[in-house]
Parts: sequence; structure tokens; C-alpha cells
Amino acid sequence: MSTAGRAERATGPLRLGTRKSLMAMTQSQQVADALTRRTGHAVELVGVTTEGDVSKALLAQIGGTGVFVNGLRDKLLSGEVDFAVHSLKDLPTGAADGIALAATPPRDDPRDALCGPFKLADLRHGARIGTGSPRRVAQLRALRPDLEVVPIRGNADTRLRKVTDGELDAVVLAYAGLKRIDRLDAVAEVFDPEQMLPAPGQGSLALECRSDRADLRALLGTVDDPATRCSVTAERTVLAVLEAGCSAPVGTYAAEREQELRLTATVAAYDGSRQIRLSASGHPQRAEELGRELAHRLLAQGADQLMGERDIEPR
Repeated sequence: MSTAGRAERATGPLRLGTRKSLMAMTQSQQVADALTRRTGHAVELVGVTTEGDVSKALLAQIGGTGVFVNGLRDKLLSGEVDFAVHSLKDLPTGAADGIALAATPPRDDPRDALCGPFKLADLRHGARIGTGSPRRVAQLRALRPDLEVVPIRGNADTRLRKVTDGELDAVVLAYAGLKRIDRLDAVAEVFDPEQMLPAPGQGSLALECRSDRADLRALLGTVDDPATRCSVTAERTVLAVLEAGCSAPVGTYAAEREQELRLTATVAAYDGSRQIRLSASGHPQRAEELGRELAHRLLAQGADQLMGERDIEPR
């Protein structure tokens, strides 16, 4: 877009690119409202269809990382939208040419939730649990080796319907997403990170814009939360050093307590037979360094071998 075109757009609403699902539209509207409160700028949502929305295959089969992001980034680079909102866990860890991560708003609850009529311990032997995440598969199998873990796709309502229709005994979804679409009524149990570590960046949002839009980066920065940015930087650095993506059984969680950032990460075998789980702590300003150090410790204990053991078929 030309400089004149950008100046012309500055007088109108900012165009926020978002996926069209209920969850994506809801969280994008929350960002739009927060930005308007902080800056007075009007924001309009622009729905975008991504590869991940169209494909019926499991994420691990279509490349996983980036399938919900690349379509939005294309709209940014072409100037069709001014900025985009993503679920941070969907973002590839590598930098994207011409794109800047302008803000990470305050994080919502990052934990996973079991949805269905019973808690995990009360599910029948051999219960059928649905999830599209190899990370959840591995950790569920470690907690309950008798479970039949079934790969599924679809939005939250589609997955929850598989439980109410009797196709599955339960599904595992992100608590933050369920809260955003007002479906906490479906939650039977929320997993403590000691039981199940979330995906890197889970519960967090990412605001991206073109890297040459310094004015817009400053504007979006008004909704940035430094504590969230430190935590997710540590988590995503682990993922980057491991050279893993959302198709790998990697869980991480970092949180700041008493001016110290504590980071925990796990790499698990898909069959649940083995997990490597390590922690590190240090000053929040060392977030990236902490993530790098912890990832190297995981690799030293054989994390790369566990990630290479692929078995996500139901059993």
C-alpha cells in the first residue's frame, strides 16, 4: 500500500484481520474493544479464511505450525488489513519477513480442561477421549494408559457435540477458549500444570502488523502486557530450540512470582511411557536465555528421540 493510502486509512477504522470462527471473532472483538478504550481508535473486524480452517486433516498431517496464521499474514503484507490477532500458540516460532509481533495482551488462564460428565479419575476404563493435540495425547496416556485417545478436528462446539451425542466420553480443550465463548458449563475438570503442561503461549493472544508501520506498532503496544510477553518468550524459546511445533508432544509453562520467572517444560512419548520434565528459574529479563538453557537440558536427556516417536493414531 502506498504512503498516501496509509494516510487515507488513518482517518478511518483500523482493519483487524481475524479467522472467522466464533472463538477467533470473539477474542478479536475483545482486543478491538480494549484498543478503542486505550486509544480512541475505531476498529473493524475483517474475517479471513486460512488453510487450517479449510482442511479436514489433522494439524500434524497438514504441517501444523502456521496453518492458521499464513492467510492472515498475507492480508497484512498486501495491506488489506492493518493488523491481525492470532492465538499465540498458533504462531510459528521463527520470525516472518515484514511482520512484527506488536503486542501480547494480558494472558488468560493457560490450562487445559476436560469436558464431559466426569473427571479424569472417574472415567470408565477404556474411555474414548478426543483431542487434536499430540501434546495432550502423550500427557493423557501418561495419566491414564487405559484411555483410547481419538484424534479429532473442528471448532469447540463441534468437539463438545461429540460428547453430548455419545460418540466420545470426553474431549480436552483450552480453558481460555471455552471461557471466551461462554462454554465453561461443559468443563468437568481443569488440569493443573503439574498434571498437564499447556502448549507454549496457550491462553495468550498475539497482535501482528507490518514491521514498517512504526506508528501502528506503537499504537498496538498500548495493550501489550510485559509479564505475559516474558512468560511466552521463555515458553516459545524452548519450542524454537527443540525445533518443534504444534505437532510435537511438547508442553511448557512460565509464570512470574516474586520477581522471578519460573519455567517448566516437558517432552513426552506419544504412548505416555516416558516423559522428560525439567524446570528453571531466573529474572524475567532472562526469559529467552532461560528457555534456551532449559531446551538444551531437555535435548541432553533425549528429548529429540521422544519427539521422533510418531504414533498419534487412536488405539
